[in-house]
Amino acid sequence: MSFLVDFVLHIDQHLVTIVNSFGIWTYFILFAIIFVETGAVILPFLPGDSLLFAACALAANPSYGLHIWSFVILFLVAALAGDSLNFLIGHSLGEALTRTSWFGRLINQKQLAKSEKFFEKHGGITVTIARFMPIIRTFVPFVAASSRMEYRQFIRYNVIGCILWVVLCCGGGYYFGNIPFVKEHFSMVVIGIILVSLIPAVFSAVKARFSHPAEEEEN
Repeated sequence: MSFLVDFVLHIDQHLVTIVNSFGIWTYFILFAIIFVETGAVILPFLPGDSLLFAACALAANPSYGLHIWSFVILFLVAALAGDSLNFLIGHSLGEALTRTSWFGRLINQKQLAKSEKFFEKHGGITVTIARFMPIIRTFVPFVAASSRMEYRQFIRYNVIGCILWVVLCCGGGYYFGNIPFVKEHFSMVVIGIILVSLIPAVFSAVKARFSHPAEEEEN
């Protein structure tokens, strides 16, 4: 776990090591990380936003020989494919997995029931918003499928979310990642990215917390 924390906070330095060690295979390695982050369902702790930002910051530096558009295409495909695999797992094995003890700790029947109500209330836009929320974006495709959301509806909102996510994160890294201040305080920038991406989840939790008393009074 300490290695993972260090990798996320100093991801720019670790990516340089990966590029120097693996060359062209760097594209495949980063593709795999983004794909697995959502596709594997149980690995939400892998880096996402910060990885895109750092990778495209390196692409802006000609000395590394990386191409921004290659990253944009690969990250977009990885995000869409990972979410689709996650959705397929939720659609095919959702109920069976949630009844297992180890997986039930992550997503149980009570959580699925709440998720179904959430999707009924907010609709498919939930999928788009979740792409910008670390950890949560890993579970949303699974829960969406388990909540009987149709794939054609899911993929429509998912495409919008993935495109916006990749464009914003990659564009931010490419155009701002090599600014001297950003390079010198990259760890703080990564923490800032994580905190900003958690704002929607915190806002939703606070809103839900304060809405319960009103709902109970109505009932």
